Amino acid sequence: MQEPKFKITQRNLPHWELDGATYFITFNTWEKLELTTEARQVVLNVCQFFNNQRYKIFAIVIMPDHVHMLIQPWLKLENEYWSLTSIMHSIKGYSAKKITKVMKHIGAVWQDERYDRIIRNEEEFYRYWEYIRQNPVKAQLTNTPEEYPFFWQISESN
Repeated sequence: MQEPKFKITQRNLPHWELDGATYFITFNTWEKLELTTEARQVVLNVCQFFNNQRYKIFAIVIMPDHVHMLIQPWLKLENEYWSLTSIMHSIKGYSAKKITKVMKHIGAVWQDERYDRIIRNEEEFYRYWEYIRQNPVKAQLTNTPEEYPFFWQISESN
């Protein structure tokens, strides 16, 4: 069996990728652009499109000006995983095209980069999961995570 590959890249933020790892990812709208409810639904749908094909989403929340997700890229080929760069390019690129239509918005939708962190253990995984769950509650957009229409988490049947 081959050792997992570890790759480090950097633009303004460092990005570490490790084959088979799970990540906490945050990406923000351009200049705090506030997404409409229709636009947030677009983002949720786009993120879920390749769920269980290219990656597994454990939890995701689409906030008015940012997105948080717990995600694990899957194998693309025998010894190659889908890269975070390709996954995020797909999600941000396709959602931006759709958002410009539903919001009648001209210009950039997403900031170029993302914040990503390799989840190191089970405790950290559940801490980020709870952070994602409580984000709309903390922002006073809902009373409970489950009532927020742009929050999704994996269930026993997924």
